[in-house]
Parts: sequence; C-alpha cells; structure tokens
Amino acid sequence: MVIYLAALQDVPVELLEAAELDGANALQRFRHVTLPALSPVILFNLIMGLIASFQYFTQAYVMTNGGPQDSTTFYALHLFNEAFLDFHMGYASAMAWVLFVVTLVCALLIFRSSARWVYYSGEAR
Repeated sequence: MVIYLAALQDVPVELLEAAELDGANALQRFRHVTLPALSPVILFNLIMGLIASFQYFTQAYVMTNGGPQDSTTFYALHLFNEAFLDFHMGYASAMAWVLFVVTLVCALLIFRSSARWVYYSGEAR
C-alpha cells in the first residue's frame, strides 16, 4: 500500500488538470491518466506477488504442517519436508530448481506482455 501511495504522489498534476480542462470526469481521469502512471508500480507488485505466491510456506507450516492427509501441503512445504525431514537433499535441490524455472518462466511471460500495458513517462513513442 505504501508503494501505491508513493506512486500516486508521482502522478503528474499537470496531466490531471489538463484532462479535467478537456472535460474528463473522475473515472476517465483515473483510467487514462492515473492508471497508466501507476502501471510500472503495478508491474512491480505483480512480479513480487507472483514470486511470493510460489514460495507460500510459512502459513501452511505454522497452521497445519501439511494438514490432514496433506491437504495443505504446498510445493514449498513439500520441498522443505523432503529436504529437512526426510533428508532427500538431492531430490529437494531438484525441486528447488524446478520451482526456480517455473517462477522464472512465469515472470518472463509477464515481462514480455508488459510492453503492451506498462507506460513509462520518460519514454518516447
């Protein structure tokens, strides 16, 4: 939230005023001025959220430790159990590499699509 608030303060007031003078209502100013100015921050938070979602571990470990019949065993929790409970370090290392590659591929897909929806204000088109 702090990152979004900081980004909102960086939205050019001149553009908002120009849109208002051109007759844009609040929704149009948000859609055509504020949202494009926030798009780099949205990209950053999207990538950070993606990485965090693949590393979902603490909540499942603390609350249920895998839960009844492994119903809350996420990939990272399974990786932890293989490495530090069962001592299958080679298998856990391979699992970690797979997790890295999957995260990297998903992040690269987002980065490739970002050229269509992320606007950088200093960029000439």
